[in-house]
Amino acid sequence: MLSVWKTEPKKGLEVKDTGIPKIAEDEVLIKVKATSICGTDRHIYNWDNWAQNRISKTIPYIFGHEVSGEIVELGKQVRGLEIGDHVSAETHISCGYCYQCKTGNEHVCENVKILGVDTQGTFAEYLKLPYRNAWKNDKSIPHWVATAQEPLGNAVHTVFDGEVAGKNMVVLGDGPIGICAVALCKIAGAESITLIGHKDFRLKLGKEFGADHIINSKNEDTQKRLKEIYEKGADAILEISGSENALNDGIACLKAGGRISVLGVFKENVRIDINKLVFGSIKLNGINGRKMFDTWYKTSSFLRTKKVQLEKLVTHKFKLKDIEKGFQELDGEKAIKVVLEP
Repeated sequence: MLSVWKTEPKKGLEVKDTGIPKIAEDEVLIKVKATSICGTDRHIYNWDNWAQNRISKTIPYIFGHEVSGEIVELGKQVRGLEIGDHVSAETHISCGYCYQCKTGNEHVCENVKILGVDTQGTFAEYLKLPYRNAWKNDKSIPHWVATAQEPLGNAVHTVFDGEVAGKNMVVLGDGPIGICAVALCKIAGAESITLIGHKDFRLKLGKEFGADHIINSKNEDTQKRLKEIYEKGADAILEISGSENALNDGIACLKAGGRISVLGVFKENVRIDINKLVFGSIKLNGINGRKMFDTWYKTSSFLRTKKVQLEKLVTHKFKLKDIEKGFQELDGEKAIKVVLEP
């Protein structure tokens, strides 16, 4: 099968042929119909500090983790799935026996392995996956849309980490997850939503998804604008950018008793005004992926009912063999979500 590998500890990738994986009794074999590029994949492709510290022992391996496909083979122990089912992947592969797993927190399993980070990933024509991690999709949802379901789940987890209805919300980051977060805040009844980013075409789409205010951090004084919009401070900051400057801009405008939900992955350690958090009784929560599997049920509902129009985020489609073009587009000014089809 055609597959995309991270073979060397430097920027880049390698497209090559490899054998179709053999499944264990508790796994399914999925024929990949669509896979998409995530921010994590860009870290790995660019080989930044995060990637160097996180996956240096994994390479060489197939990366990628956002996927939609069709089950073509079942292991003997598989239950609840059939050949022909359309599925996506929950990317946190949990052990099932540690303290976190036994207390309903599988997404932060002590022994977790991340698909496409610790294991062979989705940038390939076939994928093997523990059957518990295969999420059955409604067949009415096209594969090229369903592949972006996992990042929508990230937005669901981040937005609903606290109260939204009647709150003033600030979303840091104008990528696919940030734009989804705007739509979810709107659905949940936020009083106002401000989206902060640095690409005008993405901010414009964020406006279409429900943002009341948009701030281009490249051209505007973000803290000044936020203080103009929220004289008494915002209620919640959703950090999805992985930017230290953005995080500190958000903290500066947050009212006492507010919350910060941090999903973004940072390249380096960050410095924040911890005294503002202490004296403001501000809650800061880390958000790791999706809650298994509560978040998936919510996400699936938002997709089926078309309350979040995920298809609008897909700006580019390429063949898997042309994946490098996808990474190049994401470095430009006109791409949001890039989908790859084998």
